[in-house]
Amino acid sequence: MTATETELPPRRDMSEDRAPVISVRGLWKVFGPKAAQAAQVPGSPELCGLSRRELMERTGCTAAVRDVSFDVSPGEVFVVMGLSGSGKSTLVRCLTRLIEPTSGELVFEGEDIRAADDKRLRELRRRKFSMVFQHFGLLPHRRVLDNVSYGLEIRGMGRTERNRRAKEVVELVGLAGYEHSYPDQLSGGMQQRVGLARALAGEPDVLFFDEPFSALDPLIRRDMQNEVVRLHHELGKTMVFITHDLSEALKLGDRILIMRDGRMVQCGTGDELVGAPADDYVRDFVADVPRSEVLTLRWIMRPARPDDALDGPELAPDTVVRDAIRTVLSAVGPVKVVDDGRLLGVVGDEEILSVVAGTRDGA
Repeated sequence: MTATETELPPRRDMSEDRAPVISVRGLWKVFGPKAAQAAQVPGSPELCGLSRRELMERTGCTAAVRDVSFDVSPGEVFVVMGLSGSGKSTLVRCLTRLIEPTSGELVFEGEDIRAADDKRLRELRRRKFSMVFQHFGLLPHRRVLDNVSYGLEIRGMGRTERNRRAKEVVELVGLAGYEHSYPDQLSGGMQQRVGLARALAGEPDVLFFDEPFSALDPLIRRDMQNEVVRLHHELGKTMVFITHDLSEALKLGDRILIMRDGRMVQCGTGDELVGAPADDYVRDFVADVPRSEVLTLRWIMRPARPDDALDGPELAPDTVVRDAIRTVLSAVGPVKVVDDGRLLGVVGDEEILSVVAGTRDGA
C-alpha cells in the first residue's frame, strides 16, 4: 500500500563523511556544428565568460552544461532542478554517457566513467545504474512481468530466476495482481510503476530519474512521489532526480542543485535554499514556498537571554517549524534548541509566529 504524506518517515542524515558515489568536477557539454570550436570552449577563459547567447553568436556553439561540479553521497536523493533549457536533462544524460561530455571529470564509485569503453559502459548500465524516464518506454507486446524482467533477460539470466526477481519488485512497487496485464491495460501511474520496477529489478547502485512524473495527473504524481520516498527509505538506494518542479524537489531531495542556463546557481538542502538563497534568481524561485514547511529551528532560533526560563521542552535544531508550532505555542517559556546535549538557542512565540506570518527578515 502506498504511503501517505503523514506516514512518510524522517529524512536520512546525509552529514556523514563518506566517499561519494558520484563525483563531478568541471563538467561541460557544448553542442556545435564544428567539433573543434565546441571542444575549445571549456579551455578558453574568454569563451567561458560569455553568456549562452554571446557564445552562440561568437562560435555557433551552445553550452548546455557549463562548469558544473558536485558530489552525490551514498543513499542520498540528489535533485537537479531548473526551468526548461537550464541543462538539467543534458546533465543527467552526461552522467551515464548517453550524451558524451565535452570536458570535465566524471567519477562513479571511484571509476573514471569518461575513460570507460563501450563494453564497460554497457556493463555499468546493466548492473550499476538504471534510468527512469518521463516516457515509460514499455514494450506493448509484453506483459508487466516480462517488461520488468527485460533487463535481466538481456543480462542472460534464466527465466525462472528473472521471473522470481521480477515478481519481487512488482510487489514492491504495489502492482501485485497485475503481473500478466499488458501496458495498454494500465493507467499512466501504473505504467510508471512498471518502469520503476524495471529499473529496480537489476538491483542498481544508483537510480537516475529524468522528470519521470511530468506527464502524470497531479494526484497520480503526488502518489508516485510518495512511492519514491517510501522506496528510498526501504531500499536505501542512491537517487539522482531531475525535475522542473520546486515542490517536487523539496519533497524528494536531501539536497537540491538549481541550474540556470547550464550553470549551477546553488546547491544545498531545501531549508538552505529557502533560508539563504544565493542570489535573486533563487530568491524568486523560492518566494512562494511556505516557510514554515521548509525552514528548521536552526534558522529562526535566537540566543538565550538571562531572563529566559529554560526549564521547558527541548527540540532538535533540524525540527521543521511547522512541526514545532504546537510545542512552542503551548510552552510557558521559550523552547530550548538542543543538539547532542548542547544548547544552541531558543525559540519562542515571536520567532514562530513571524515565520508563520511570513514576516521574518530573510524568510
